[in-house]
Amino acid sequence: MWPDGADAGYVAARLRLAEAERRLCDQIEQVAAARRELPLGAPVADVALTEGPADLTAPGPLHPVRLSALFGAHRTLLVYHLMFHPDADAACPMCSMWVDGFHGVAHHLQQHTAFVVVGKAPAEKLRAWGARRGWAGLRLLSSHGTDFNADLRAEHPNGDQRPMVSVLVRDGDGVRHFYSQPANFVDGTERGIDLLSPVWNVLDLLPRGRGDWYAANTYPPVADPADRPV
Repeated sequence: MWPDGADAGYVAARLRLAEAERRLCDQIEQVAAARRELPLGAPVADVALTEGPADLTAPGPLHPVRLSALFGAHRTLLVYHLMFHPDADAACPMCSMWVDGFHGVAHHLQQHTAFVVVGKAPAEKLRAWGARRGWAGLRLLSSHGTDFNADLRAEHPNGDQRPMVSVLVRDGDGVRHFYSQPANFVDGTERGIDLLSPVWNVLDLLPRGRGDWYAANTYPPVADPADRPV
């Protein structure tokens, strides 16, 4: 945990930190165990969401897909609720950062659970945004025109969208809710789903920490091939 030449002051401080890190790990495991013990929640309506071809640059055709059909061979379905209002021209930059991270590990997640990204924007907007972000291989579905977001409280009564993660469970022929966590905790503080993003975890390792940095849509999420070194 330190190179040769570290002084006694650094070693002592690092060992104290190591003890705190271990205590944090134990607490995270305890919370995860309590989460797994949650009973099944309310039934979820088997709504028809809208999806297009796997190639996000293809214009169509678009087709309805029932929520129950998204599980595939899995019993669970992980949903990231992308904050993308139907009238907006772009998705939330923080949500987009989270989906960037999920995109990189989706093939690992799919060994355990089905995974989809659902946004309220019309399918054409949602797919164009996914193509811009480089989300090839992810299933992007539009909930436009449905009550899916409202039913899961992934939007406020005024229609404002909420960034959130939900776990749904197949229960016989139906779908049940198991777990949801928005970006804010119940007391309104932020960082509700920060543990699901590698960005925050890495920034917390740096001397400056995360500070007040906020993701933006102004820098390219995928490098242009012309900018890559040969």
